[in-house]
Amino acid sequence: MIHNGTGAGRLEALYTDLQPQLARILATNLEAPEWLLEEACQMAWGSFLLQAPHLIAGGELGWLSTTATRCALRLLRRERFSEPHEELPDPVRLDDHRAVPDPQHALEVRERLAEIRRLPVRQQRVVMLHGFGYEYDEIAQATGDSRRTVARQLTRARQQLLRLADG
Repeated sequence: MIHNGTGAGRLEALYTDLQPQLARILATNLEAPEWLLEEACQMAWGSFLLQAPHLIAGGELGWLSTTATRCALRLLRRERFSEPHEELPDPVRLDDHRAVPDPQHALEVRERLAEIRRLPVRQQRVVMLHGFGYEYDEIAQATGDSRRTVARQLTRARQQLLRLADG
């Protein structure tokens, strides 16, 4: 694989160039609610941040569209089989149409991420991939570990996070 530079400026440029195309590809290929397609795109970008150094330059859109499609299908499958959930309130909108997050939720997310950062890098990686919706087998393939190793790493990470929360 060719090392692909992933500086912040490069990632910003890629996002600016590729996100509209990625959204169009998903909307064209899948019949799903807009929120689900957007969630799948963001999950793909989250995975991209982890995988970018290992991708071949110029293949980013293909990788992102495949990953976003898989995420969308997984989300659709979960939506079909999950129990109905209460509707979330519409977020407050600013003039520039960016959602303002709930401050309490944002604080909780920040605290959780800080706890995850205290884990060993290997555990951070599997926790993040699992959080993005990847199955154990997919995480194993992405990390080069066995399914059993992924399960053990997630178990150890959960135990460590519980210890951190108690201490």
